[in-house]
Amino acid sequence: MKGDHVEIVIDAGNGVRSYDIAATRAGRRVEITQGRGVVEVVEVTRRGNPVRTARFMASRVLALVEHPAREDGTPGRPGQDAAIPR
Repeated sequence: MKGDHVEIVIDAGNGVRSYDIAATRAGRRVEITQGRGVVEVVEVTRRGNPVRTARFMASRVLALVEHPAREDGTPGRPGQDAAIPR
């Protein structure tokens, strides 16, 4: 759903980095998969086609926080763009 986003915090070796992956258009959603030492966060369309993908080594992931959209369709946290490191 538009407005859903996932915040990923990773250990970058010399500090921490934070990334946000967001569903940017109506009908899109954010899916999270984990396997073989990799965490994958994907924005997908209604039909399941991937739009944007982010992969992280599972051993480096410190936190993975899902922010669902509000009932009115607005983002869970305003002012967030898709896949922009902070």
